[in-house]
Amino acid sequence: MITTTLNRIRTHGPCTDGWKKLKKSLGPEWGDDDAIPYEFIVVSNGLDDALWCCRAESDRKEWRLFAVWCARQVEHLMTDQRSKDALNVAERHANGEATEKELAAAGAAAWDAAWDAAGAAAWDAAWDAAGAAAKDAAWDAARDAAKNAARTAAWDAQKTKFLEMVS
Repeated sequence: MITTTLNRIRTHGPCTDGWKKLKKSLGPEWGDDDAIPYEFIVVSNGLDDALWCCRAESDRKEWRLFAVWCARQVEHLMTDQRSKDALNVAERHANGEATEKELAAAGAAAWDAAWDAAGAAAWDAAWDAAGAAAKDAAWDAARDAAKNAARTAAWDAQKTKFLEMVS
């Protein structure tokens, strides 16, 4: 279990709102040196504050493992295997079971996966927008053509009637 304390958090100058929220959640009986699980901070204050509190720790292994734990909370949303593989390598690296080279390669692959996903999303959005614009343009053109055809037909009918009357 990864923990911190109020004293370790305080040394890094927490924001007033986050500090008050955490203290209120812990209650008055919580001591300044009592261990606070990061999972508690996530529930109490949210993920942003919990990640910020990682600054209060000096053990990089705990930071890395906590970061992996956070990412695993949304792993079900990851559709690219490269992202999931990067989590596994990051966890192995934190435990001393993967090299810096493996970590860098996994990070690069995950970055590529993120760029691919962003590019695909942008392409889909552009394609949808183009399709909607084309549909709107087609409807506008059809409406204008129908108006013009009706106007021309009415004019031709009036002209024919007029010519019949004067002939």
